[in-house]
Amino acid sequence: MHNAAFQFLGLDFIYLLFPVRPPYLKEAVMGLKALSVAGVNLTVPYKEEVTKYLDEITPEAKLIGAVNTIHNREGKLIGYNTDGQGFVASLVTDGRIKLEGQKVLLIGAGGAGKAVAIKLAERGVERLVITDKIMERAEVLVGRLRENIPDCPAYAISSEDKEFAGTLSGSTLLINATPVGMREGDPCVIDPKYLHKDLFIYDVIYNRETPLIEAAKKRKIETMDGTEMLIHQGAASFEIWTGQKAPIEVMRRSIVDEAG
Repeated sequence: MHNAAFQFLGLDFIYLLFPVRPPYLKEAVMGLKALSVAGVNLTVPYKEEVTKYLDEITPEAKLIGAVNTIHNREGKLIGYNTDGQGFVASLVTDGRIKLEGQKVLLIGAGGAGKAVAIKLAERGVERLVITDKIMERAEVLVGRLRENIPDCPAYAISSEDKEFAGTLSGSTLLINATPVGMREGDPCVIDPKYLHKDLFIYDVIYNRETPLIEAAKKRKIETMDGTEMLIHQGAASFEIWTGQKAPIEVMRRSIVDEAG
């Protein structure tokens, strides 16, 4: 989608994939300066680890504790996080969901989960319950939200807690912000028996139809996958790197054409 956007606007950029092995993350980041790379996106598992190698981090990315976009501005590496912005834009614009007043159950407190949680709290959801297989991560995220966002209605809960089923039954928006479902053979991130017709289900995974989305569709529950989030967060990154308005429809069309 970035290359389609560059070509459409006649910009002298190219977007390439650089597989980086974990022991060499620091060297790869330092190499951005040496090679005068304008910027990069990062994904799992580097969004949090990369922060220690940057010259500057935006306040929002610092609050999230994760970076998905780096801009090389005259030799200074600046970290941003556009995941939350992309999530909100996709849900509000494309999903036509009003966030204010929603009762949310968020699964996953990693890099994407943090970005999503902060935007949800800022947008005035009625309740934000966060769960993670590593419960300490969910609890730390809740603490950060309460510390930085006034009157934040955030709580942490374990999926093993006896109150979990009741929490989900009282929720209006269920979000999967974990990688579970990304690979063939992955289980459903949550027991499908808990899904109910008053939920809107959003799965940030975009590379395939996940077991969660499949289970929801069987029950005629409204869903969105992460494709639009990918497009909107990518558009935000594009604008950081180039200083130009992203041609979102061109980017969306390239994604649809590739998938089709």
